[in-house]
Amino acid sequence: MIIGLIVTLRTGKVIGEGNSEYDKEIHENIQRHPILLNPVFLTYIIAIGAVLVYIIYLAFT
Repeated sequence: MIIGLIVTLRTGKVIGEGNSEYDKEIHENIQRHPILLNPVFLTYIIAIGAVLVYIIYLAFT
C-alpha cells in the first residue's frame, strides 16, 4: 500500500505540473480540500482503517 501511495503522489505531481487546454475547472470544495475529496486517498484511508480494525480485533481474540 505504501508503494502504491508513493506512486500515486508522484503521478499526481507530474500531472499537476502539466497544464492542458482540455482541463476543466475544479470544483470549489475540491480546491479547498484536495486530499480529503480525492477518491484515491479516501480508498487508502479506508483500507488502512480496515486493516487496523482487523489487527485490533485479532489482538483481543
